[in-house]
Parts: sequence; structure tokens; C-alpha cells
Amino acid sequence: LERKREAAYKSPPTSREAAVRRDPATATAPATASSASSRARAGAAAARLACGFLFPLHAPPVGAAPPPPPPPAPPPPPIHRRRRRGSAADLLASHVAAGQFLPFRLPDTPYPIFLAISSPPPHLLLARSFDFLVKRLPGTPSARLCDLRPGDLVHVGGSVVGRGFEVGRIADARDILVFATGSGISPIRSLIESGFGETKNIDVRLFYGVRNLQRMAYQERFSNWESRGIKIIPVLSRPDDQWTGERGYVQNAFSRLKKVVNPSSMGAILCGHKQMSEEITRALVADGMPKDRILTNF
Repeated sequence: LERKREAAYKSPPTSREAAVRRDPATATAPATASSASSRARAGAAAARLACGFLFPLHAPPVGAAPPPPPPPAPPPPPIHRRRRRGSAADLLASHVAAGQFLPFRLPDTPYPIFLAISSPPPHLLLARSFDFLVKRLPGTPSARLCDLRPGDLVHVGGSVVGRGFEVGRIADARDILVFATGSGISPIRSLIESGFGETKNIDVRLFYGVRNLQRMAYQERFSNWESRGIKIIPVLSRPDDQWTGERGYVQNAFSRLKKVVNPSSMGAILCGHKQMSEEITRALVADGMPKDRILTNF
């Protein structure tokens, strides 16, 4: 620093400063002012070099009180993690009728699938889950759903959808015919286990059609259903030789066994294949049953 200071003092004068030194009398006022400012700058530079850092031009004079420190910055607002409480309970509570659906969207699929809920609607919010009956079909979303493992994530709708079976429309019925094929038995299970058919003086017959006994779901529940007043009529379209029950399709078995005595006091509930539903509906209407007493869940 001392060397730099000496170099600053020993630096050759500028041309204007040299002219003033040679002949002060001939120097003009602007030249004199320029020389003074040059010497002031040189002295300030030497002082800065000697101290090792630069002073700001607006620095207060020596001995003056330092400026007050700036006020501290306000603390950032607290971060609140929003968590929806009771969303699972709200979802369960939205299941109010047998025959309703819950929408799913599987990973990497743009469209949801709708599965009928097989468990009965919860009472007093005691239920903690839904039951489903899924038929595995290769290359379909149902197969992908069956391949999921515990811990895999799926997108679930915020509420159960669909009107379900509007059983209030047949509340005065004394005889009720229920028809189900394949996985269509799923919402029928929800209907039966929600207490439907337990009222006295109501005759409920369930025609349940599948290909064979290996594809007949809920066989372990049949005894319980019968204790609730449901008469079950299994129908197999491709039975083995030991089968002694009804054969063919549900609509064929119904045409052989039907006993429509008073259509105005009867009701029907259908869930399953489209062809079955259409043929059963035509047969019931032909026998005099009003169409508004034939219920579906879609």
C-alpha cells in the first residue's frame, strides 16, 4: 500500500497541471480548478489505497453517529398443510342405495371405469370399505384392475354415482322377481344384504344365470340370502352332466316357471346382459306388468 501511495504522489502531472506549474500567471481559472480537482482525486485515491477499501461518497464524517440499522424483514407467513378431513367418510356416506357405482381411473388410462358396489349401503357410517365383484376379461380395464397389488394407487371419484335401484316404486308389491346374469349379481347382493325382501308377506324369487357353477359367485352366501326370504333359482347355460337344476338362459327358465297372476301387485328388478334384460322386459310387459315397475340400476 505504501508503494502504491508513493506511486500516486510521484505520478507525472497532467498536461494542464504542468502548464500551471511552468507559468502560474498564464494559467486560466478553469485550468486552475481542473488542477485542484485532479489533486483532490489523486489524494482521495491514495487515501483509499492506503486504507484498503473504498469509502462511500455519502459516508458520514468521522465521529458522527452511525445510521440506524434497517428494520428487520417481516417473517414469512406460516405454511399450512391442508388436509381434507372426513373425505373417506363422505365417500362412504354417499352410498345410499343398492345398485350405485363408484368410478375408478387406473394409472395411465384416460377414461374411468364404473364398478357396481356389491356391499350394502353403510348404516351409521360403520362401514370402512366397499366390496366389488370384478370379472377378469383379457385386454380390458377389469383385467388391469385385477392385476393391481396392495399399495398401488388408483384415482377414485369423490362420491358414489347413479340412482341405484329405486325400490320405492315397487314398495307395495307382494311378489318381486329378480333377474341377474354374470357379474350383474354384484348389485343384487347389495340389494339383498341391505334388508330387501325381509318384510313379511313378500315373495322374492331370484333367477341367477351363469355358464357353470365355477362361475357362480356368492354361493357361500346363498344360505344367508334364503334365511332373509329370498328364493334362489340358479340357471346354468353350460352345466356338467351332474347338474339337475335349470338349464339354458335366465329368460328361458323364467318362461317355463313364470306365474304372473296379478301384474299390478308385482315388481321386477333386472341386472345383467342386455339381451336378457330386453327379453325379460318384453315378456313382463306382455303379461301386463307396467313398465315403471321394472327396475334397473342405470
